[in-house]
Formats: sequence, C-alpha cells, structure tokens
Amino acid sequence: MQGLARALTQPGHLRMAEYEPWLRRLVPLLVAVFMTVLAVGAIIQCRDARDRAVNDAVGDLEMVATLAAGQLNAAMAHHPGLKPAEALEQLMPGRALTAGRQILVSDLDGNVVAAVPPLVAGRRALADLLGPTQPLTVFADKAGVLRIDLADGQDVLAVVRQLAPPYGQIAVIHPMADLLSEWRAASFRSGFLLFSTAFVLTVIAMAYFWQTNRAVEVEAIHARVHGRIDTALNRGRCGLWDWDLARGRIYWSASMYAMLDMQARSEFMSFGEVNALVHPQDGDLSRLAETVAGSRSNAIDHVFRLRNSRGAWVWLRARAELVREGTGSELHLVGIAVDISDEKRLAERSATADVRLRDAIEAISEAFVLWDADNRLVTCNSKFLALHELKPDTVRVGTPYGLLIANATPPLIQTQISLGESPRGGARTYEAQLGDNRWLQINERRTKDGGYVSVGTDITALKRHEEQLMDSERRLMATIADLRRSRQALETQAQQLAELAERHAEKQAEAETANRAKSEFLANMSHELRTPLNAIIGFSELMGAETFGPLGSAKYVDYAGDIATSGRYLLAVISDVLEMARLDSGRVRIEPASLDATAVLQANFAEVREAAAIKQIALMADVDPRTTLHADAASLHKILSALVGNAIKFTGTGGQVGVRIRPAKGGTNLFVEDDGIGIAPAALAIIGRPFAQAGATMSDGMKGSGLGLAIARSLVEMHGGALRIRSLPGRGTIVMIHLPGPPPPLSAPRLAYARPASPLAQSGPSHGPRRVIGASTKEHVA
Repeated sequence: MQGLARALTQPGHLRMAEYEPWLRRLVPLLVAVFMTVLAVGAIIQCRDARDRAVNDAVGDLEMVATLAAGQLNAAMAHHPGLKPAEALEQLMPGRALTAGRQILVSDLDGNVVAAVPPLVAGRRALADLLGPTQPLTVFADKAGVLRIDLADGQDVLAVVRQLAPPYGQIAVIHPMADLLSEWRAASFRSGFLLFSTAFVLTVIAMAYFWQTNRAVEVEAIHARVHGRIDTALNRGRCGLWDWDLARGRIYWSASMYAMLDMQARSEFMSFGEVNALVHPQDGDLSRLAETVAGSRSNAIDHVFRLRNSRGAWVWLRARAELVREGTGSELHLVGIAVDISDEKRLAERSATADVRLRDAIEAISEAFVLWDADNRLVTCNSKFLALHELKPDTVRVGTPYGLLIANATPPLIQTQISLGESPRGGARTYEAQLGDNRWLQINERRTKDGGYVSVGTDITALKRHEEQLMDSERRLMATIADLRRSRQALETQAQQLAELAERHAEKQAEAETANRAKSEFLANMSHELRTPLNAIIGFSELMGAETFGPLGSAKYVDYAGDIATSGRYLLAVISDVLEMARLDSGRVRIEPASLDATAVLQANFAEVREAAAIKQIALMADVDPRTTLHADAASLHKILSALVGNAIKFTGTGGQVGVRIRPAKGGTNLFVEDDGIGIAPAALAIIGRPFAQAGATMSDGMKGSGLGLAIARSLVEMHGGALRIRSLPGRGTIVMIHLPGPPPPLSAPRLAYARPASPLAQSGPSHGPRRVIGASTKEHVA
C-alpha cells in the first residue's frame, strides 16, 4: 500500500517528507546542547567557589593560629596564674571562633588542658584527638595547615603551633562541613536557577513538539493503517493487484513478491512480464482482460499458477473487481491473489491418507464398520463382511443400515456378557460367544459427528487364558487359607513364648535380687570375721615368737605357728570373698593410667618369689623394656597376683612359670604360661565363676576359695578387656589377657566401675603359639 502511494505522490512532497524527521530531531539536540553548556558553566563556577572557600579558610586558620599562640604566650608571661581557656576567650576576637572553629591547648606531655569551645569528653591527648597518622603534633609550625581525619572520622582543616612552657602546643581545627556551608548554599541557588532555565526550555520544546505532532498525526494514522494492511497481507499469504487495463501495467504489493520469492519493486510491472509467469495449462491473462474490458463481467474469480524465482509453481486464487476512476473513466482491475498451494497439497495428502486408512482398516484382524450420523455405511473391512456373510459387490458406501442388515446373515450368538453401557455417551461393550465356540468382544462407540463405529475383536485366546488364571486364583486362595492358619498357629506360639520370656525375666530379677543380697551378706560377714581373725593372727605370732617368755614346750610353738598360718590363709580367703562382694555390688572404681610393663612384672615376681623358691619353680618374663600398659595399677597387680599365684600353685616342683607381653591391635596382650597339671576340658566351662573349682586338679591337697580367677576376670572386663584360657591336662595352661590401649588424647579419662563377673562359657583360643620356657631356675625380665 505504501509503495502504491509513493508511486502516485509528487516528488517534491516526498523530499519535504524526508527532511521533516531531521528537523524534528534537530530542535531537541539544540536544547540539549544549550542546557549542557549551562550545566558545565555552573559546575565550573561551583568548583572555583569551593576552591576559593578552602583557600580562604587555610589563610584564616594560619592567621588565627599565629595570633592565638602569640596572644597566649604574652598573656601567660604577664599573668602566670591565668587559665588558658579564659585567656583565649578574652584575647581572641569573636570572628576567630565562628563557623565551627575549635582551639585546643596541650601541656608538655601532649594532654589537652584547655579547649574553646570545651570538649565533650574528658581529658585526652592532643595526638589522640587529631588521629594517630597526622604529622601536625610532630612538625608543628613546619607542617602548616593540613586536611586530616580526626580520630572520630571527622574531616577537618587543622594547624598546630608551639607554645612557651609550661604549655606545649596549640591546635586550631575547622571542620570541612562548617567551612563549606556557605558554598553549599550558593551552589544550591545556582542549581535552582539552572533547573528553572531547563524547565522553561523543556516547556517550550514540548509546545513545539505538540504542534508538530498535530501536524503529522494524520500522516502517522495513515501510515499505521497502511502498515497494518501490509502486515495482514504478509501474514495471510495474500498479494494486492492493481491492473491498469488502459496502460497495460500491473502493480503488485510487497507481499505478492514475497509469495513468489522475488525482489520487491516499487515501479509497475508490464502485462507481458506477468503473463510470462503464468503456467501454460492455466490459459492466458489476455483472455481474462478481454472479458473484463468487454464489460461482460465486473468481477472475476480465477485459479491459476505462477512460477516463482526458484522455478517452482505457486497456486493462486485471484479475486478482483472492475473499478472506474479519474475523469477519463480509466478501467482498473483491483483485487487480491491468495496463495492456495497448501490447500492443494493438503487435498492431495488427504486423498493419500484416505487410501492408507482404508488399507489399514482392511489389514486389522478385527471386524470393523463405520456408520455416519444418518446410519449410512461409511466404510468396513472384509472381516465384517465375512462375519455377516455379505458379498463385496453388494456393499456400497452410503448404503443404509437397515438395507445392509436385511441382506446380511447375522451370526449365531450362544452367550452375551455385557461389560458396560453408557446410554448418554452412546457407548457399549459386550462379549459374545458364537456358535463355533469363538468369543468376540464388541466395542460400539459414537463419533463426534454423530456417527457410529463398531469393532469386533476375537478374544478366544484371552478367554482360555482367563479360565487358567481363575483356576490359578482358586489354588492361590487355598494356599492363602493354609498360610493364614499357619500364621494363627505361629501367633499363638509367639504369645506363649512371650509369656515364658516374661516369667523368665521375673525369675531372673528374683535371682539378681538374691545375688545382691548374698553379696551384701558376704561383705558384711567378711568384715565381721576379719576383726577377730586379725587378733588371732597377731596373738599367735606373739606366742610363736615367745615375746613374753617361753611357753614351756616346743609343741606349743609349733601349734602357734599353725594357728598363724591357718589364720593368714583364712584371712586371704575372707579378703577374696570381700573383694568379690565389692565387685558384685559395683563399689570398685578404677583409674587407668600408663604403667611401665617391666616395673609391674618386677613387683609381681618379688611378691611370689618366695612361694616359687619353695617349689623350685623358675619365673621367666618376656617383655620389651619400652612397653607400657594402660590399666589401673592396683587392679593390674591383683590380676597378675591371682594368675601367677595359680600358675605356681598348680605347677609341680622344678616347673616353670612365664609371663609374655605383646602389642596387639587396639591394645596389649599378656600371656601367663605354666607347665603344670593343666585343666580338664570339662572344667573349662565352669572355671572362672565365683566359688567354682576344677575338682580334678585338687587331688594333691591344694585348696583355694575359687575366687581368684573370677576376681581377675571381673577386673579385666572393667578395663574393657577380655580373658581367655587354653589348657591341656598334663601339658600346662596359658591364660591370655587383652587390655585396650589409651583413649584419644582429647577424650576425658575413663572411669570404670565393677560389674558382676560373668561365667566363662567357653575358653577361647590363645593369641599365638605357646612359648617354650627354658629350664632355668633364675628370674629373667627382658
């Protein structure tokens, strides 16, 4: 549309239309340049005024500082008792302390002794007030006036002068905020004037644009309308034609060129150029022109093909009307040409799709039939014909339903099962068993246009599989019933077990109560027995030593020794009973620490050396001097005393007893070995329980309380360790003790308490092979 308008418009008017946008852009540019010049001038003026204000303040500060220092030195010389603050207020002119200035006077130590106006804070050092990085207090008069940041962050101009003793320095401070207050007011006034000027110019420019916009409003509306028409033509694949029949020229819109992939032209095309693009089979445009020129028709609707720039043919439908315009009644054929190539291709694809759909319907294994809204046949396949015994030549598209069914033979249906009906939706599904025992599933549905589609599927195999599944389900239900009965039986047994467990817990609680009562009784009785027993042992030893004179017969001395020996034996048994009771009641506390393994073995061997010497038993130790043990010293001594004592007790004359210490994963292993009489396998199951003894090993008269090994096991378990026994009758015994290593350095010290000793259910294997001990009668600690 715009191209047609440009072709019909005078050239001079077009040139003025081209220059007008530039004129509209030039006016705001001139206004912007003028405002920029004004703004730059105002900024430069403000900066110069600020620099002058700062320079004037620097000169004033130097003058005030020099005057204040001279006046204060003179006043202090004539009136020594006069205070500096009073002297400054009397001698300094009023203008010197205006605009936020402050005068500070310090003594020889640098502390501020006077301030005008007074300081809010208390007594402070001048250097602290001025800031730690300023050079004024160091260079004084030589530094001059400097711009610094005070300790509180305030931006100021400051100057320092030296004073005569007893005062040190005088400082004059002028905050920048107070110094530039007048400059800010002047700058605000200049800015207000600049803004007012800009506002007036903006109003003038807006009035100009308002006037010009009114002048071009009609042209803008005209351009928008034409642009929308061009957009509609482009999006609708349409082209505008204006055929001047008298001059033989044709105007095409840009969308027409775009449809043919041709370069758009602003001038008219000749009739010959357009006619050369028409397909030969679609006739000649000259005949169309003759028909229109002869006034035999005022409107045309013609379908033809044009060749595009790539040589392909584009289908077009041209619709135009004859228009007479101008004084000479010139004939113009004006209209549009629509691209219908997609419609042509869609029609071809639809025909191809119909053929494919008919082939697909024929290829499916189900019987298929489609009726229209008037119950006329649309299509069906050969399976439907065979089911109803219809001949293909008797079935035509459009045959009514009643006529078709009248010529058909309906199949014999023995059984019909309805699977669901929806009267409102016109849908129905049912299963039918034919006379030949075949099963069909019939699905009938209404189409959106009111038609009807029916599909019959052969489900004979599915029915047989369904029967098999139903039979499997019956067997499964029977199995589930059996499982349910089994579960009920198991629930009954579980309830019985729960009742037995509850009764067992009650009995166990009663046994633990009785065990605690026994332990408390033994502890009390052992304490009561040790008091008179100590007296018996003491007096028997006095009698055996004949401290107060001879007894009269040597037999009495032997009897007194036997009494002391029996008393000490009985005291040891009572001590074991008391220790076992304390362990059972949980009143024993251990504090593990790092112990030297060599020192521990030496102390233990020293205690049992006499008993080993009586039976000529060799004591041997195998330990690295650098080895340390993490255990409670007293508890470890009791453990080794019990184990080594038992080894000596059950080893014959001339035997050997050894102790090995080896590092292990997570701790240390101690092995106590002997070549004594050993322990029978049956006794290993009970040994280690309180008061339990291996009867077979006591035949030689050696007695004991049966608590030593139980106490040792309890103490080892309190350390978090374990005790294992391995023995062969006649070969000897190996007792292994595993003690855990120390905890991590940052953890708290471990405090353990005694717990009842648990019986040794089964002796464990030794950690490593048994060490062969040499027949030495000396004690070795290596």
